Amino acid sequence: MTASATQDPSRALGRNPDSLTLEERIALAGKIVAFEVYSPAAFPFRRIEAIGDSLDGCVRMLQQRGLDPRKFEYSPLGPPY
Repeated sequence: MTASATQDPSRALGRNPDSLTLEERIALAGKIVAFEVYSPAAFPFRRIEAIGDSLDGCVRMLQQRGLDPRKFEYSPLGPPY
């Protein structure tokens, strides 16, 4: 069995939420995720850049990765259906 976001949420980093499997989406439901904010200078893909149980956890993950938390939007990841 391969490791997935169900065992390690950081495995979902860099992925579009729509590409998560049903099991991964259920396991991550309710977590806060960060997406890069759109600007005319950048056309970011909708990729998960951080995951946390709270907004603070999400911000900490971005900072640990050397990213500026002010350039991201945060939202709870809902269930797949």
